Amino acid sequence: MSSTLVPEHRATAAPLAAVLRFLLRTKLYWGLIALYAVGVLASPISSRGVNIFLTEANQSDVLRQVSNNGIVAVGMTLVILIGGIDLSVGSVMALGSVLCAMLLTQTGWTTASALAIPLFAAFVLLAVAWGVTLAGRGRRGARLAGWVCGALASAGAVAWTVGQVPQKFGVLGVLLVVPVAGLAVGALNGVIIARARLQPFIVTLAMMVGMLGTARLVAGPDTTVYPVYTGTNATPAFEGLRMLIRHVLPVPGLFFLAAVVIFSLLLRRTTFGRYIYAIGGNEQATRFSGVAVERVKIAVYALSGALACLAGVLYVAQYRQGKPDAGVGIELDAIAAVVIGGTNLMGGRGSIVGTLVGVLIFGFLGNILQLRNIDSNTQLVLKGVIIIVAVLLQEGNVRFGRRYR
Repeated sequence: MSSTLVPEHRATAAPLAAVLRFLLRTKLYWGLIALYAVGVLASPISSRGVNIFLTEANQSDVLRQVSNNGIVAVGMTLVILIGGIDLSVGSVMALGSVLCAMLLTQTGWTTASALAIPLFAAFVLLAVAWGVTLAGRGRRGARLAGWVCGALASAGAVAWTVGQVPQKFGVLGVLLVVPVAGLAVGALNGVIIARARLQPFIVTLAMMVGMLGTARLVAGPDTTVYPVYTGTNATPAFEGLRMLIRHVLPVPGLFFLAAVVIFSLLLRRTTFGRYIYAIGGNEQATRFSGVAVERVKIAVYALSGALACLAGVLYVAQYRQGKPDAGVGIELDAIAAVVIGGTNLMGGRGSIVGTLVGVLIFGFLGNILQLRNIDSNTQLVLKGVIIIVAVLLQEGNVRFGRRYR
């Protein structure tokens, strides 16, 4: 005997179902709001009666602390969206920190400048040649014009970077040259994965070990830290990368937020972004539809590497040092933030905004625990529990009150 809802009950159930669907779609944001409320309620009070958690200094400190992980997580989001993984970002970040510190503090030719300058010149050559060829597509001689323009631009890039070698690199120099080194490493990851059809886990794991060794070789066998003191052994302008804008917004946080905006627009408003989602959803169907899947994969891994090296530059600015092991373990934090942000580990579903929320959840959670003087080991346990719960909720495997027949 079947039962049906009377019209009055149907009228009541429909709005309730709509509310429940809305809450499920926005559960990530409600989680962040709830965690923030816990931070306010659990915060110690200063001797002046001020809630320490809500102070501008504490809020800006949270954004500063999560900025490096956030930038790496943005690149990791792109990689996971195509169904991949990048375990090498921590070592690439460490390489970026070493290159940045050495270029800032050492005059003359070093292993850092000998590695970074040719990579930058090659990047300028290829980027300009591709851009000019694309702009003149369909015209006779467009490819030749592209290579000529690329060669001229590359020669200019070489002259500009070589001119900084005798007097140390400036802020613009390291911001342009160092991320290109990461882009090259990421592109190599992408080429091996896409062309050789190897598993991303194996390739990036091998690259993680290789880049850790490369960072140590570049730094030198007897060097564990390259100190960077602005105004003494480095340009005073580099201090600007760690300052507070209007005493509230840290510059590293500004880089992180800019990356969120740029790559959110890239995913949502460009053909390249649609290709990324398509590859993660069904790579074979995307390939049959005529999309150059290999090129998209190479570009995604290249962007991940570039963002990792950019995080290495900001690491040097924040901690005033470059280290061959600066980014060890950050790949796990980045993956965790991406997963908490709702990106499916199988690819095809997720967003940069979700990653932003995931990064902030991790940042505020760590801040709350630190303010309460919670043991660091307990903090790791709690973070692990949060990751598991987030994955369960994301995959929809948690059911309450479900009946099995």
